Amino acid sequence: MVNVRIFVTYKQSVFDPQGETIKNAIHSLGHDEVTAVKVGKFFDVTLDTNEDEVATAVKEIADQLLVNFNMETYTYQVMEEA
Repeated sequence: MVNVRIFVTYKQSVFDPQGETIKNAIHSLGHDEVTAVKVGKFFDVTLDTNEDEVATAVKEIADQLLVNFNMETYTYQVMEEA
């Protein structure tokens, strides 16, 4: 079994209104040194497969369900066992 965390974020070319709102709220707290905030989501997925097949499984899951490729992209990392 392999645990992976799949991160889904907006593409660089897509405006992130939630990130902009959070950045403005941070500025209202007096932290003007913050220049950008990017919002995303992550999914923790446990795969009953070997590590050689993880990339293929994650790609299929992302392509078919998790990611709107018109405006989002994804990365993933294999998580360490607890």
